[in-house]
Amino acid sequence: QVQLVESGGGLVQPGGSLRLSCAASVAFFSIYDMGWHRQAPGKQRELVATITSGGTTNYADSVKGRFTISRDNAKKTVYLQMNSLKPEDTAVYYCNIIATSFWGQGTQVTVSS
Repeated sequence: QVQLVESGGGLVQPGGSLRLSCAASVAFFSIYDMGWHRQAPGKQRELVATITSGGTTNYADSVKGRFTISRDNAKKTVYLQMNSLKPEDTAVYYCNIIATSFWGQGTQVTVSS
């Protein structure tokens, strides 16, 4: 059974940093493209960043230059390093295997002073 477990969320002040992790229990993790998404209260879920099996990354315009997605295939884990956080980054962050129905349970990120 495929499981994705996010961790690393929390409360941080504007300008601060957090690193999210998503541990996957799935065979052949390295062949999958992975993504981080977020959903703020009252808003639709949006794609934040993706990383392909080959390591190519893409970012939403709102996070370019501040967020970095990476992966460790040996640990079956994908990361999201978030720097220069803003109040508008407040949301529940989810990881998923791109083009599948497999999602994690989400981790809350709150940016507030």
